Amino acid sequence: MTRQRGGGGLVLLAVLSLLAVVALPLSFIALQAVFPAIASGSLAAPFSPVLAILGAPALAGSMLNTIVLGLTVVGVSAVVAVPLGVVRGLFRLPLQGLWDVLMLVPFMIPPYIAALSWILTLQPRGYLQQLAGFHLQGFLFSFWGIVFVMTLTGLPVVYFAVSRTVGAIGGRLIEAARVAGASPWTSFLRIVLPLSAPGIAASLLLVFALTIEEYGTPAALGAKSGFEVLVTEIETRVSDWPIDLPGAAALSLILVCLSLAAFLVQFRLLARHSFETVAGRPAPSAQASLGRWAPAVLPAFALVVLLATVAPLAAILATAFSRTLSGGLSPANLGLDNFGAVLRSGAAGLTALGNSLLLGVGTAAITGLLGTLAAYVILRTRLRGRSLLDALTVLPNALPGVVVAVGLILAWNQPWLPVTPYNTPLILLLAYCCILLPYPVRYAGAAFRQIGDSVEMAARIAGAGRFTAFRRILVPLVAPSVLSAMLIVFSVASRELVASLLLAPAGMATVSTYIWKQFDQGSVTVGMAMSTVTIAISTLMALALATLIRRSTPP
Repeated sequence: MTRQRGGGGLVLLAVLSLLAVVALPLSFIALQAVFPAIASGSLAAPFSPVLAILGAPALAGSMLNTIVLGLTVVGVSAVVAVPLGVVRGLFRLPLQGLWDVLMLVPFMIPPYIAALSWILTLQPRGYLQQLAGFHLQGFLFSFWGIVFVMTLTGLPVVYFAVSRTVGAIGGRLIEAARVAGASPWTSFLRIVLPLSAPGIAASLLLVFALTIEEYGTPAALGAKSGFEVLVTEIETRVSDWPIDLPGAAALSLILVCLSLAAFLVQFRLLARHSFETVAGRPAPSAQASLGRWAPAVLPAFALVVLLATVAPLAAILATAFSRTLSGGLSPANLGLDNFGAVLRSGAAGLTALGNSLLLGVGTAAITGLLGTLAAYVILRTRLRGRSLLDALTVLPNALPGVVVAVGLILAWNQPWLPVTPYNTPLILLLAYCCILLPYPVRYAGAAFRQIGDSVEMAARIAGAGRFTAFRRILVPLVAPSVLSAMLIVFSVASRELVASLLLAPAGMATVSTYIWKQFDQGSVTVGMAMSTVTIAISTLMALALATLIRRSTPP
């Protein structure tokens, strides 16, 4: 069936692409961790890098720090975001659309930019001290300061997952339970919470994975307090002399195991503790009024929005429009000088912005095409090994950016390769595609599941080949979902940090490496001007695409 009129070409392209983008870098990490001299063709001293890492005194501390940081961020996120999500799903909030937009903004701010904005706010002579007369540097450059910043950046993941899950389940079933005599609290505990628990747990486990993979915040805040995690250890071994690729590969395997453990727990929870309703398609129900709880709920939303959205954005904008950082919050110190330094013709900032936009567009186009092909092969063919391909599309979710970067260095920096993308912009494109491939695959897969087999079968009966049916019928139907995923890919790729730091060719800058370099050199105001431009571009593109999809979708 897959060999008919172009179908074999689709399958072969999807399989080879997944192997090159995902399987190759991970395979070289495993080989380098086991055989330290594999680059020279020797299999001597197997497992010595792993044994050396396991015996290193610093490993226990970094690994414990990584796990404790992830669990703590998950716990604080659960305490803050789960109640807010439940309230948003079950109750009618004043200006609830605005609250959703404000809660989404932290996702548009790169985590390392959020960390740098909090440094500017809480450090001595920072914005907090200028406004209130005191600073919180001791808190910020500590374990709890790192938890504070990472919790704020991860809030949207939990908030939107919980609010949408509870909203889809809660109102209608609570009304039925109330008719049967249950109290609102009993209805929530006995019905809504069990049905929502898998979604809540999945979002919290995703926060754990994102936390242990994040490089920018621990690197920016943990250096002064000596708080090392696995990601910063890997980056140090790859970037500082003497370079220790076997040690970095061994640490990468440990980090991958931690990430995979989180996702395996998520899959087990979804498989063993899922519940279904049997009342047919859910009907929308009116959300309840907050009533007497409004005076407590609305200030809670306002406080979270103030910390997660308003404060970082205010610090970013205040710094971007300041002529000098030492000038402080003074009208005389405001101007557009920093934007001129970033955007003037021939400036390094404009070149970096152009590089990131091109890489973001290229990554979105490639992953959109590859994700659609992979989802089609997995769901619409009878190819043997489809489950393995499906696993390859999920695996990048558990691969931190630093691990992907190490894998690509090991795979494409071999002395025996006649041609290599290493030290060219193509290596960044490969890294971004590997990290972000799961988004288009999952979005396209969800769209394919909503399209019945009869549509494709009708085209085949009418004489269309598999490729023609795929190109002329299925692709237009899944295009809105794939375009949404491509927007996410573009937003993340155009600001990705750790892989860019490790893989960017000599003399080439991206937005993230430019900003990081500006902060490292003390040009904070110019770095924040670039951050402002990047956030504005991502937001405008999101609004434009949302408008396009809404207008093109039939009522």
